[in-house]
Amino acid sequence: MTRQLDVVPTDDARVVLRALRDALTGDGPAVLPRALRATGDPDVQMPSTVPQRVALVIETSGSTGAPKRVALSADAVLASAAASAGALGSATDGAAQWLLCLPAHYIAGANVLIRSITAGTEPVMLQTGRFEPAGFVEAARTMTGEARFVSLVPVQLQRLLHAATADAALLTALRRFDAILVGGQSLRPELRERALESGLRVVRTYGSSETSGGCIYDGTPIGTVRARAVDGALEIAGPVLAEGYLDDDERSAASFHHADGMRWYRTGDLGSAGDDGIVTVFGRADNVIISGGEKVLLDVVERRVHELAGFSGAVVVGVDDREWGQVPVVVVPNETSVALTDVRAHVAAALGRAAAPAGILEVRRLPLLPSGKPDRVAIARLATADHTA
Repeated sequence: MTRQLDVVPTDDARVVLRALRDALTGDGPAVLPRALRATGDPDVQMPSTVPQRVALVIETSGSTGAPKRVALSADAVLASAAASAGALGSATDGAAQWLLCLPAHYIAGANVLIRSITAGTEPVMLQTGRFEPAGFVEAARTMTGEARFVSLVPVQLQRLLHAATADAALLTALRRFDAILVGGQSLRPELRERALESGLRVVRTYGSSETSGGCIYDGTPIGTVRARAVDGALEIAGPVLAEGYLDDDERSAASFHHADGMRWYRTGDLGSAGDDGIVTVFGRADNVIISGGEKVLLDVVERRVHELAGFSGAVVVGVDDREWGQVPVVVVPNETSVALTDVRAHVAAALGRAAAPAGILEVRRLPLLPSGKPDRVAIARLATADHTA
């Protein structure tokens, strides 16, 4: 059996909220939230129907490959909302109110709306457009919920903390939140520490569209979610998993599989799941190079580079090299006075010589995806051209 699929522009999140409410109850078609600028793309073929179980379809950003359409059932996203409420201590109906600061076509943005629906509260919605601290304060002031929550990406948190150093009202507003969920990208330790020192209740989340969003909070799986590492690669199981990828059986079969009586999602990330239940993510499995015969995890190199002054926004990519096969290169969106020898020494001291970057490329602006994440394919292309010049 199938049901209709409606493409809902996300320029007005209230429209998406109503569509999601109907989709989750079964009174309306499934929802594919889409940025207004993308809904009229003549090159995109949109299906008109989806399997009956599907309530929400999220298009991924394609940060490391081709975009996918993730099909989520009502059961999955509602299980995610319940697990989140339990983990945050916000399971009381009518108490939890959310502030929407992310586009509703991202799973984290859609989840703010879904969690508002399950809590029986009206979310406060930040005006669309560029994220600004002043707008954040204005929106936060209108919140009336007994418990208040917001989901942010690291760059938003960084911008708010920077502005809060000279704005007491902003710092007060941030401290009023019972939890500030931060995900979508790796949260740098120094940024998290700065937030905690400022009195903010920050929760580091890990997950993806395929897991109905964040399903691991501060390293601990929430609800009945389970995590394991198979040959160093993280897998996740639980009621939050997607049905698969819309009209893409091959990709679905590659990413989802049954083992040990459970259905698992291969995250594509390297990591570990300890006996204490704590999950540690090392980086993307496809973001690894072999340099001089040694395996180098570029995400780990990048985190080490971020420790250096002026390199907090740097991206590390791998490029081909005649001598070593592949080498790491640092691409930084600003001028830096730190010498390459110092960067190499800093990285090599912790990770070994093979991980030491072979070059630094300064650019005016990093190529970004619509999600705001670095476009690593485009960045690698720039680094390759510079390295071989």
